[in-house]
Amino acid sequence: MGLIGYARVSTTDQKLEVQLDQLKALGVTRIYQEKASGADAERVELAAMLDYVREGDTVVACKLDRLARSTAHLLSIVETLKGKGVTLKVLNIDLDTATPTGKLMLTMLAAIATFEREMMLERQRDGIQKAKEAGVYVGRKPTAKAKSAVVMELLGKGKTKEAVALELKIGVASVYRIAKANKADA
Repeated sequence: MGLIGYARVSTTDQKLEVQLDQLKALGVTRIYQEKASGADAERVELAAMLDYVREGDTVVACKLDRLARSTAHLLSIVETLKGKGVTLKVLNIDLDTATPTGKLMLTMLAAIATFEREMMLERQRDGIQKAKEAGVYVGRKPTAKAKSAVVMELLGKGKTKEAVALELKIGVASVYRIAKANKADA
C-alpha cells in the first residue's frame, strides 16, 4: 500500500523539480518521471508505472494534463488502475478516486468524453452526407475484393485462409467472404 508518483514535462528544457517537490512533500518515495510530449502514445515511464502498481497503491499526479493526453486516455488509465485495485489522486483539482466525490468527478469526466465522442461522430456523419450530396464522397476503395482473384489462386494452391490473409495483408474474415462468394458463383 504505497504512494506511487508520476511526473512529466513536455520538452527537455522544462524542469520536473516543482512536480517532484510536490510529490515528495506528500511522502511519495517511488516516482516515475519522464520528459515526453503528452501527445505521445508511447510513454515508457507511464507504462512502467501502470505495470508496477499493485492492489492498495495510490497513484499521485500533480495535474491531469501531466498524466493523460485526453479525457478518454484518462478514463483508460483509471480503468487500468481500478482493475488492479489502485486509486488515483490528482493534486491540483483535489481528485481522489477513493472518495465518493472523486468517483463523481470521474463519472462526470466520462459523461463529457462520451458526449464529445458522439458530437464528433455526428459532425463526421453530417460531413459525409454533404460530401455524398455534392458527389465528392465515394467511400474508401475496397481492399480485399480487389484481391479476389489472388485470394482464390492462393487458396487453390492449398494455402490456409489465415496464411492468405497474412500474405495479402487483408483480414481473415475477408478471405472467408471471398471464398464463400466464389463457391456460390461456381
